[in-house]
Amino acid sequence: MFAESLVPVSATPPVDLFVATSPGPPERTLLVIHGGPDWDHTYLREPLARLAGRHRLVLPDLRGCGRSTQGLPDADHSPAAATADLVALLDTLGTERVDVLGFSYGGLLAQRLALAAPDRVRRLVVASSSVLPVPADAFDGWAERAERRAAEAAVWADPSRSGPELTRAAAVAGARANVWRADALPRYLRTLDDVRFSAEWLRPWRAGTLPAPRVEDAAARLAALGVPLLLLHGRQDMVFPASLVEETLRLIPSARGVVIEEAGHMAHIDQPEAWLTAVADHLA
Repeated sequence: MFAESLVPVSATPPVDLFVATSPGPPERTLLVIHGGPDWDHTYLREPLARLAGRHRLVLPDLRGCGRSTQGLPDADHSPAAATADLVALLDTLGTERVDVLGFSYGGLLAQRLALAAPDRVRRLVVASSSVLPVPADAFDGWAERAERRAAEAAVWADPSRSGPELTRAAAVAGARANVWRADALPRYLRTLDDVRFSAEWLRPWRAGTLPAPRVEDAAARLAALGVPLLLLHGRQDMVFPASLVEETLRLIPSARGVVIEEAGHMAHIDQPEAWLTAVADHLA
């Protein structure tokens, strides 16, 4: 279903993005920006692949991720550079305007893209992410979250692990925190088996040199921009609290919010039908 290719997006430094593209009308292109960022796009192929044909799906691996260019200096990993890569990708594909879905960290990059190149973004989906900063006390008193996240925290604290092995181990250990429904967990773990993890962004993050991805005054700027915006969230998200959806809707009255019950951070794994319906309705 997906055609896979390497697309040059930067000459200095040289960067090629690995891109999976589905059949579909170019005027109905959906650009999908993965999270992590040291993951690749493959964990988002399902259920989005069901939109192929009605939409042209474009799923790149960010620089330093998956099968895109790796080995760049730490300073060349930044939200601004990743956003510039995506604009260059649209230029290379000859696509003037696209719908954009950003997931988790990719949701922050999607906001940056919409604000940096507003003429290129037709509709925006911020999935399992947030327009507003996460308050320090957002999860206070949620004992089950602390219990579910303990295994991943232990992996990150293990000095014997490093590189992609560390990123993968943390993702696997964090599965119970990211997927709410026990019956969805085996499918998610199989999905993780196919993800090509890296650690290119981890280095500058640990060194404290990775710039923050969040755009200042994002809510006010997106409200002024007027791009149709969907906030798509799982009720039991343990990374970005679902409570921020309602707060964001008060600041951006034109936006829509869909909070899916019995779904965690990986809401598309927990509740694929409800999640895909919300995306398809927004893109219709």
